[in-house]
Amino acid sequence: MAQGIRFNRATALASFFMLLGIYQTLILTVVPVEALRLMGSASAVSVIYFAMGTAGFVGRLAIPTLVRFLGRTGVLLLGAISSGVATASFLTETASGLIAGLLVNVFALACLETVLNLNVLDHIPRRDLARFEAKRIFFAAAPWTFGPWLGVWLALHVARWVPFVATAATALVILAAVGLYNHLAAPSVVAASHQHSRNPTRYLVRFFSQPRLRLAWFLAVGRASWWVLFQVYAPIYAVQTGLGPEIGGIIVSIGIGWMWAVPLWGWMGRRYGFSRFLLFGYLSTGVLTVAAAAAMGLPWLGAIMLVVAALAAETIDGVGNALYLRAVHHHERSEMTVVFASFRDVAQLGPPALFSVVLMVFELPAIFLLGGVMMMGMSVLTRYIPKRF
Repeated sequence: MAQGIRFNRATALASFFMLLGIYQTLILTVVPVEALRLMGSASAVSVIYFAMGTAGFVGRLAIPTLVRFLGRTGVLLLGAISSGVATASFLTETASGLIAGLLVNVFALACLETVLNLNVLDHIPRRDLARFEAKRIFFAAAPWTFGPWLGVWLALHVARWVPFVATAATALVILAAVGLYNHLAAPSVVAASHQHSRNPTRYLVRFFSQPRLRLAWFLAVGRASWWVLFQVYAPIYAVQTGLGPEIGGIIVSIGIGWMWAVPLWGWMGRRYGFSRFLLFGYLSTGVLTVAAAAAMGLPWLGAIMLVVAALAAETIDGVGNALYLRAVHHHERSEMTVVFASFRDVAQLGPPALFSVVLMVFELPAIFLLGGVMMMGMSVLTRYIPKRF
């Protein structure tokens, strides 16, 4: 009976990440295409995403304090409201509205994602975290496969506002679903996590003084940075080479769609060792991304190579964030989870800042070359993963 309850909780939690995937993907490809249309250059788009990453990092650090004062349901409500504000800004179809929408939307996403991650730490036993990560990603496979294409298709063939409104509606569904789950969950488990929500800036030094947490964070930054590169600049590549925005959405959908095989990657990681498997994932992604950059003189060949590179990158998700989840101490999970989750904001901040400078001198393939070299460098870090992991 206990195993059945644990399975149901794991399934429910994984389904919430499916909803979060819908929230993220419907505008994933629409936004960079819109930014390119409004701003006129890939370099300007990079500056916008740099600003978004900065705002996301600062906003995410405030969330544990918000959890302490508002509770998890209150933070979810704040995320849903912020999503509505972001949608209203997007619908102005102006450059300033687009920038404001991105800044508010990244905060909304941080609210939703942080609460979901805290629920995972509450209800999934530590020994089951690696298995749950594979399950979580598998549940998110459908929205991440179809969402990037569907959002562009809706904007082009139905109405430009549809994907943005659908995103805000999804935030409301997450609010209702997670609120109901927390109401049904054991109160003592959820309440215990609220006792340690303090200012997370006090935990930055402690977080980065722990080698396992530091390693997990840097590897996550590298993985997320590659996906930012792919999700933002693959659609721009498709538009600039004449393939069109819809093809850009298809490239991203197929590339992310490899996550359907995440259970296989998770099994292979357990079979051959996670450290060895991650070494293969980071190194092969780097090599294939460099090859994709070299092939971009031929639009369709470059597109195919990007999809193949995404297959290599997706193998890393067979492990997901399990390295962090197994290293974090129970009594620090709220603050440490927020600090760890900043890897997404750093990934949104660092690469666009660098790419905006690179694109002033070089053409678009140069940033894919840099991304490939970065992933090769990340493969070196995998040698420091504990052997018992």
